[in-house]
Amino acid sequence: MQFNSRSQLVLFLFLFLTSITVFAHSITGYVTDENGRPIKDLYILQKGTENHTHTNSQGFFSIDNVDANQTLLFSHVGFESNEILIEDPSLVLQVIMTSSSVDLDAVVISNDVDTFNTLALLDLQINPVNSSQEILQTVPGLFIGQHAGGGKAEQLFLRGFDIDHGTDVAIGVDGMPVNMVSHAHGQGYADLHFLIPETINSIDYGKGSYDASKGNFATAGHVNLNTKEFLQRNLIQTEIGDFNYQRLLSMFNVVDNSNTSAYVATEYITFDGPFDSPQNFDRFNIFSKLNHRTKTGGEFNLTASYFTSEWDASGQIPERAVASGLIGRFGAIDDTEGGSTSRTNLNLTYNFNLSDTEQLKTQAYYTHYNFELFSNFTFFLEDPLNGDQIKQQESRDMVGINAVYNKEYVIGDNNLDWYTGISLRNDRTDGSSLARTLNRRTTLEQIQLGDINETNSSLWTGLEYTTGNLNIDAGIRLEHFKFVYRDGLDSSFDTLSQDATALLPKLNLAYQAGSNWQLYLKNGIGLHSNDTRVVIQNEADKILPKSYGSDLGTIFKPTNRLVVNTALWYLYLEQEFVYVGDAGIVEPSGKTERYGFDLGLNYQLTDYLFLDTNLNYAHARAIEEASGEDYIPLAPEWTSTGGLSLKNYKGWNASLRYRYIADRAANEDNSIIAEGYFVNELNLNYDFSKRLNVGFTIENLFDVEWNETQFATETRLQNETASVEEIHFTPGTPFFIKGRLVYSF
Repeated sequence: MQFNSRSQLVLFLFLFLTSITVFAHSITGYVTDENGRPIKDLYILQKGTENHTHTNSQGFFSIDNVDANQTLLFSHVGFESNEILIEDPSLVLQVIMTSSSVDLDAVVISNDVDTFNTLALLDLQINPVNSSQEILQTVPGLFIGQHAGGGKAEQLFLRGFDIDHGTDVAIGVDGMPVNMVSHAHGQGYADLHFLIPETINSIDYGKGSYDASKGNFATAGHVNLNTKEFLQRNLIQTEIGDFNYQRLLSMFNVVDNSNTSAYVATEYITFDGPFDSPQNFDRFNIFSKLNHRTKTGGEFNLTASYFTSEWDASGQIPERAVASGLIGRFGAIDDTEGGSTSRTNLNLTYNFNLSDTEQLKTQAYYTHYNFELFSNFTFFLEDPLNGDQIKQQESRDMVGINAVYNKEYVIGDNNLDWYTGISLRNDRTDGSSLARTLNRRTTLEQIQLGDINETNSSLWTGLEYTTGNLNIDAGIRLEHFKFVYRDGLDSSFDTLSQDATALLPKLNLAYQAGSNWQLYLKNGIGLHSNDTRVVIQNEADKILPKSYGSDLGTIFKPTNRLVVNTALWYLYLEQEFVYVGDAGIVEPSGKTERYGFDLGLNYQLTDYLFLDTNLNYAHARAIEEASGEDYIPLAPEWTSTGGLSLKNYKGWNASLRYRYIADRAANEDNSIIAEGYFVNELNLNYDFSKRLNVGFTIENLFDVEWNETQFATETRLQNETASVEEIHFTPGTPFFIKGRLVYSF
């Protein structure tokens, strides 16, 4: 083509640019369910291309470069896929999604979709949790164990960590922290029993310390549980089972419309357990939530909850006492253990759009918490006359605020997201104490008593840049801690304080190798803080031990109904947990390293049948110890969970689940072994109508003899002249069946 004049050339360029404007459009719209409520993180794909986007928290979306007569595909787990032909690109789309059975076909592997959390959502819909103890087990590789009655927080295991009750995994509910700093029993103590499992809507988790928005305790990983914003139906549920188990649940909508919803849930549980001395467990929960969406797209949430619990416990028992016939597997050396606890929560969030490309999320929360625990780990080792029972007690007020700002930019064909946030948390604990007691009634000696004031302020920022198939996420987090301790026993050390600061960089890369295949490399530095009371210990020179970790992994979808993920990982920790709350002492244990791999598989065999499994390996060692004496006690080496599930087949729902943990070292030289176990659980229920569901659960289906938690402990029984170090254990539940009746309306 030739142009005879400059005017003709200008005219051609004008018409060319005009044609681009005419045929290349930006499509906007919003997506809701049948009840008019927005759907978050819904995937939108321009068919025949790689062009895609997803909805924000208000259900809004925008996708560029879409021409008339092209088709958009809308998909999300739990909804039927929806295809829309674009006839008039200038119109704002209003898309309504229809609920359907879960389908792995709706799982998308993309740089801007968190596939792992999508799989967690799918797993939660296929296998709803039946108790607060099961909540964390939905995270692949995360194990729990109970060893002091049903009211104490569970012991956690993840990636070669015996995390105790939360030292190296950050746990939250709706963004509110659960871990308790400088807790009377243990650093990072995370008691989730205030959460009613049926209120959970989704689970966000990540392994390692790669998320700039996560701070203290997020070394092995983090978990945040999001509660439902509304109820699909009201319900009343009752359960009854072996060992005097009873549970009553009610959940009622108070307000229910497209803009505003509010509901209240209550739970009451009693349980004696299989023990010779009944555990007399008793718990009451009440939870309420208000959700409101403004006309401008803002979202307001207010939650309030109260929880109280008390229990007796048989504690950990020595193998020799069972072998000799002194007690049975479900007996006790000191059956006066137990405790009580309560927690009140208020949590307020307000999220809104400042513009089409700017979002601001704000949060404020308050918690009042009480805790009292009686334990006896060594029996008559220290006091042959009265025994070694201890009491740990505290009363705490926790207050905090969070704010996160996001700004989206388009640079040519590339996207750049800037995020930044701040948080402030203050914990004030009155009368944090450790005392020697007798039969839970008489105080023999006060070992520690004091008031704790700990403040943690954080600032983080980062950039997420997407160019072609490559996504780069680089962030940095600044942590500052202020520790104040007022000693109630030593007047010469009335008030002590100390500051500590840490800088934590993160760098994550994700490459979209294909439409169903992603490769990633994650790197980050994390930390767990130590107890405020280390300021009175001269040996405690590590206030904020850092972790250094990397993950190299892939997630791919070879068929529409099969998802496979693998990861190789490494983690170095400057120092293990150093404050021992049960003794009130500091025990530095030096540097450690861990490495291993994770393998996960989700497979949908038919429209109704699902298979999932994961296998996890971890090699954990102390770096500064001699070979053969460098084992980290109780660090899990091999773990695996999974099962087969039937979902919505002619009214039937069922699952057969398993948990496996291999033998592992219980002490530093591997001379004492904590035995592994393989246990199964069966769930079966049937919908007699849309309103009535009947079912049952069998824990430990094959009635195997297993030890739920184990410790290598030096103890002395009352009739012994010398102490013995050996395995002490809490027996796992035997065959345990409970029935369930659910009426919804």
